[in-house]
Amino acid sequence: MSAQVHILGPAFSSFVRSVMFCCEEKGISYETKFEIDGQSLSLNDDTHLQYHPFGKIPALIHGERTLFETATICRYLDATFDGPALQPDDVYQRAKVDEWAAALSSYVDKAIVRQYLLEFAFPKGPDGKVRMDKVTEAEPEVVRMLGIVEKQLGDNDFICGSEYTYADAILTPMLDYLAGTPNVSKLMPENSTLMNYVLRMRERSSGAKILTSIN
Repeated sequence: MSAQVHILGPAFSSFVRSVMFCCEEKGISYETKFEIDGQSLSLNDDTHLQYHPFGKIPALIHGERTLFETATICRYLDATFDGPALQPDDVYQRAKVDEWAAALSSYVDKAIVRQYLLEFAFPKGPDGKVRMDKVTEAEPEVVRMLGIVEKQLGDNDFICGSEYTYADAILTPMLDYLAGTPNVSKLMPENSTLMNYVLRMRERSSGAKILTSIN
C-alpha cells in the first residue's frame, strides 16, 4: 500500500524529522524524500518552489493537498488523521502548544540548528573543517536558549506539560543532534533535565525509529 503522505525533504533535516515524529505518533504511513515522481529536487529549483515558495523544507503532499511550514503541517496531520492527539482540547493549553512550537521553530532553531549544528554538519572551514571560532561565537546563545527550554520543561515529562504534543516533535530532533556534538557535556550534562528528556524521547517507539546520532 502506498504511503498516506509524502514528506518533501531529506530525512536528516531536523524539521523533516519533526513531521516524521508526528506521523509515527499518529500511526500515519509516510515516505520521506526530496523528489517528485522519481525526479530529485534541488533547493529553490522551480519544482521545489511550487511546494514551498520560500525554498525551505519540509513540505507535505497529501493527495492533491500541499502544505509548508513544520508547525502548520503538524497541526494538519493531528487534525486530519486518527490516532493519539498531539494537541490538548483546552483552548488555552492548545495555544500554549502553538506558542512553544512557534518559539522552538524560530528562536531556538536559529540558535541551535542554524548557527551551531550546521557548522558541524556542513563545515565551511579550510579543507572542510569545522570553524571552531564560529562554534565558540554561537555557543553563548545556544546556552541561553537551552536555559529557556529547560525552565519551561521543569519537572514535566514533555515541553508543554504531562502529555506529548507536536511541540515535542519539533524540539526533539534538534536536542538529539546537539547531544552528538563534542561539547555536549557542557551544554547538556549527564543527568541534566534536558539530557534526561532526550533519553526519554529516544526510548519512545517513534524516537527509536527516527533518531540517529551524528557521531
